[in-house]
Amino acid sequence: MLQISRNVSIPDDEIELSAIRAQGAGGQNVNKVASAIHLRFDVRASSLPDFYKQRLLKLRDQRISKEGIVIIKAQQYRTQDKNRQAALARLQELIKTVAVVQKARKPTKPTKNSQRKRLDSKTQRGKTKLLRRKVSEQ
Repeated sequence: MLQISRNVSIPDDEIELSAIRAQGAGGQNVNKVASAIHLRFDVRASSLPDFYKQRLLKLRDQRISKEGIVIIKAQQYRTQDKNRQAALARLQELIKTVAVVQKARKPTKPTKNSQRKRLDSKTQRGKTKLLRRKVSEQ
């Protein structure tokens, strides 16, 4: 059981874990030991609340396919158990990110004083540049 929050959890039978061979350098072991983990989680068929499902499917994340399947490959560690834990932690983190509701931004206007300061600094900068010009003899 993967615990997302106090009220939300995912049963183990909804998460498909399979061991595969890791990529990259690793010596003799890399060709004979399946230490990497391939995690698949079907969002649409899951028991997650609809709020989570909608937010996950709206996400523009490369780990989520068009069919609504989250695919995570963990191969950072040398042992299968640590990679399994890492994959589950990454799935948990992904689901937790959609649970956070962003606070709505209230548009504000710049104050009169800040507008005046901005214009004064522009005027001052213009005067400084004016003094750098060549002096013309008349």
